Amino acid sequence: MRFSRAMRAGVVVTALALAVTACGGSNNSSTGGNTGTTSGAAGAGSALVAKAKTGKLTIGIKFDQPGLGLKTPDGKYTGFDVEVGKYVAKQLGVEESGITWKEAQSAERENLIKKGEVDMIIATYSITDKRKNDVSFAGPYFVAHQDLLVRADNTDITGPESLNNNKKLCSVKGSTPAQNVKDKYAKGVQLQEFGKYSDCLTPLTNGSLDAMTTDDIILAGYAAQQAGKLKLVGKGFSDEKYGIGLKKDDKEAQAAINKAIQQMQSSGEWKKALESTVGPSGYKIPDPPAITEL
Repeated sequence: MRFSRAMRAGVVVTALALAVTACGGSNNSSTGGNTGTTSGAAGAGSALVAKAKTGKLTIGIKFDQPGLGLKTPDGKYTGFDVEVGKYVAKQLGVEESGITWKEAQSAERENLIKKGEVDMIIATYSITDKRKNDVSFAGPYFVAHQDLLVRADNTDITGPESLNNNKKLCSVKGSTPAQNVKDKYAKGVQLQEFGKYSDCLTPLTNGSLDAMTTDDIILAGYAAQQAGKLKLVGKGFSDEKYGIGLKKDDKEAQAAINKAIQQMQSSGEWKKALESTVGPSGYKIPDPPAITEL
C-alpha cells in the first residue's frame, strides 16, 4: 500500500513538472525570445498596430524646427513632419485628437523608441546603417541634402570646402550632419555641438558663429523665420533619407506605415503638405522618394 501511494505521488509530481514546463514554454514563445520570428516585435504582435487599434498613438517630433516640427507658443504643432504624422496615424485608424506629440531631440531618438516612450518618430530622422542596429525605419518619406546657413551678408562661405581657417560651425549632438562634418571637413573647422538647432541661431546672428549645418529643408525654415538676417548657401553635399523610426524588427508596423506613405504621395497630400509648410520659405519642392525600407 505504501508503495502504491509512493507511485501515485510520483505520478502527480511528474505531471506537475510537465505542466510547469509547458507553461514556461508558452511564456517564452509569447515573448518571441531572440528567434527572429517574434510575435512580440513583428507580425500579429506589433505593439504599435495594437495600440493604434485603441485610437491612441504617441509620435516623437522636433519642437523647434519651423516648417517641419514646431511647437507654437499656444501649444499647437505645425510642420511637414507633423502633417506626415497625422496622415500616417489616420491611415492606421487614429484621429488627430488621439495623437500625443512628444519632443524627440536628435541624441535621444533611439532611446525613446527602445524604451517605448514613443510609438514612432518622425523628426527629420535620417536612415543610417548605424541606427538600424537599434531601430527599424519605414520610408523614406523625404530626401534632404546637408547644407549651410550663414548670415545674409556673408560672402566667404560658399560650401563645405570653405569651412577652413578656423571657421566656427554649429550643429547638434547626435545628428548625422555633425558626424559628417567631423568625418570629412573637421580639419581646420571649429565644430560646436548644441542640444537643439534653435540653440545655434542667436550666436549665428550675433557673429559668435560663422555657420550652421544640417539638412537644407531644416535650414530653409530657419532662414524664412529670420528673413533678411540669414541665408541658405544652397550647395548640398549629402543625401539624407528621412525615415519613420520604429521599434526594431516591427515588420507589420513597417509595412502598414510604408503603405500610408505611398498613399500620401499618390493622393497628392504629400506635395500639398510640403507646399503649405516649407513652401513659403522658397524651398523647391522635390519629387517624392521611392520606398526602400521593406
